[in-house]
Amino acid sequence: MARRPQELLHLLTRAERLAVRRVQSVLDEFECSVEAWRVLDLLSDGQGHNMTALADHAFLPAPSLTKLVDQLVDQNLVYRRVDPVDRRRVLAHLTPRGKQRWRLLAREVRSDWGDLDHLLAGEELDDLLTQLAEALEGRLTADPEPVTTGRMGKAVRPGR
Repeated sequence: MARRPQELLHLLTRAERLAVRRVQSVLDEFECSVEAWRVLDLLSDGQGHNMTALADHAFLPAPSLTKLVDQLVDQNLVYRRVDPVDRRRVLAHLTPRGKQRWRLLAREVRSDWGDLDHLLAGEELDDLLTQLAEALEGRLTADPEPVTTGRMGKAVRPGR
């Protein structure tokens, strides 16, 4: 039996909040927020990322991300450089201290999630969540059908 959208939304929200709470309890020992951890995690690939990519990955609005990156720079975990390809953009990178901090945090978070290995070990959950996110993202970014106003001022979509 298929779940109603509101049931799925409730389950996903509950799982996300519990997961964030669990990760935050580990990060609290290191005075690190989940958002900072997400930024460090993205930068751990060594590629350097622009502020838009960091904001998307950390689920933060641009002004909040800027403040967070400023704090990470002050802590000598992150540095900024002008993008050599597009000099109008700035790329953020991990410092050696930032790489060390990321490794420590990743190890601690991973060890705390050890009791969930049986759920997280397979790629099935990853695949399903990725498919769901892509389907929802595609639905949101697809060109919407034109909407016209019918009698009584109600929105009417063609073909419905």
